[in-house]
Amino acid sequence: MRRRAAEHRRPVRRRISYWIWALLGVFCFVGFVLFVVHHNHDRDRVGKPMMEKDEKTESTAVHLNFTEEMLSASSLARQLAEQMTLAKAYIIIAKEHRNLHLAWELSSNIRSCQLLLSKAAMRGESITMDEAEPIIKSLSSLIFKAQDAHYDIATTIMTMKSHIQALEERAHAATVQSSIFGQLAAEALPKSLHCLNVKLTVDWMKKPALHQLAHEGKTSPRLVDNNLYHFCIFSDNLLAVSAVVNSTVSNADHPKQLVFHIVTNGVNYGAMQAWFLSNDFKGCMVEIQNIENFTWLNSSYSPVVRQLHDPNSQAYYFGGSQDFDAEPKFRNPKYSSLLNHLRFYIPDIYPHLEKVVFLDDDVIVQKDLTQLFSLDLHGNVNGAVETCLEAFHRFYKYLNFSNPMISSKFDPQACGWAFGMNVFDLIAWRRDNVTWKYHYWQEQNTDRTLWKLGTLPPGLLSFYGLTEPLDRRWHVLGLGYDPNIDSRLIESGAVLHFNGNMKPWLKLGIVRYKPLWDRYVNRNHRYLRGCLLS
Repeated sequence: MRRRAAEHRRPVRRRISYWIWALLGVFCFVGFVLFVVHHNHDRDRVGKPMMEKDEKTESTAVHLNFTEEMLSASSLARQLAEQMTLAKAYIIIAKEHRNLHLAWELSSNIRSCQLLLSKAAMRGESITMDEAEPIIKSLSSLIFKAQDAHYDIATTIMTMKSHIQALEERAHAATVQSSIFGQLAAEALPKSLHCLNVKLTVDWMKKPALHQLAHEGKTSPRLVDNNLYHFCIFSDNLLAVSAVVNSTVSNADHPKQLVFHIVTNGVNYGAMQAWFLSNDFKGCMVEIQNIENFTWLNSSYSPVVRQLHDPNSQAYYFGGSQDFDAEPKFRNPKYSSLLNHLRFYIPDIYPHLEKVVFLDDDVIVQKDLTQLFSLDLHGNVNGAVETCLEAFHRFYKYLNFSNPMISSKFDPQACGWAFGMNVFDLIAWRRDNVTWKYHYWQEQNTDRTLWKLGTLPPGLLSFYGLTEPLDRRWHVLGLGYDPNIDSRLIESGAVLHFNGNMKPWLKLGIVRYKPLWDRYVNRNHRYLRGCLLS
């Protein structure tokens, strides 16, 4: 066969040599290795500082955790602390045995121990054996020395027990003394108020025109008009009564329809008359009476009067007894004041009235109270705000239910209520003879075994089953002892009651609530301004 010419032949494929492929493979492998090595190197550079930082943080945390070292059973810090505690006990015993040199040595070593512990806590490092050993040896030596001096563990325990008992007695005595001082501060009349009473009493004595006005007021038909709104207040605190009257008329829609019946004692009668006759309270009627003119309220009629005149009662209140078992509040002389018990004689004092609102002298009024007279009491005598929302205002907290006279007639879980703002239906009062019930229970409690003191316990008994609960917004309590009353409750309250020792006219009054009372005090009156400045 003839071969084709060269120009007509197919081109021959040239194969790449195997050594070229091998060279390319080597280059690829080397590149991959370099990439991996470089990547791992970068990770090490980033991770190393982080690890170092973590190690430093962990180290710092260990160094600064001195509390754990104090709790560790094997730490030198704990050993020093325990030795120091024991040394303090031996100091007391050494001083009692007049071993003053040993007491001084122990005190010196305790100071060194405290200094070492303080330095270790500040630098955040453990105490070393070199630092602790001298103090541990010295304290151990002194403790053995104290034990050799017969200050054994039994003696130490007995001594510490006696000291603990003595401290408890001192703490109890200090608590009682604090309560007594607080009670005295609450009972005391500030100098400025006493000054005001004196100035007004002088006016009453020197101005016959005031006597004429007072005489004319006694015959006013408004005093017995049951179409008007009648309020009664029994107090010897002029400024407090003035704030009650002023706040009531300031928030009334028709203040000229309000009549206030105030009863005070002979000492303050002239000052009360002079104040209310010389100041205008938006046209309302104010009647002032002297309790000393209530000749019908005598020991033959009232067991309370008999008890208050009893020598034992006088000794209880004014004999200076230091019986710490009795609560100081039960020694409050206000309980020996007949003014405090007049609330149970309202139908006798005002025989022509049918319904009244009773107000304590430590309240202020924020709403129109005339709506209280239209409330339906459903045949009950007393309209009052119940206080069993509080943890301790149930019957068993006020009365002695171990006495069968109480336990057989009353429910210990019955809800208590508050005096201070009460609506009294005097027609129902006379119908149910509530005053007689009050007398009965007072006669049963001559030895103070049914209840201690105060007017609320006999009130709970006398009005039992005769009390109509009112909306709590009518009467907000606690402004004389509780600094944390909800502002919304205060704002919505019709009557705010400063019950407790921290009265708003005293320096110890709660600052948060004082402006609520101060706004109804006429500090621009020349007498009051002068007395406050003096």
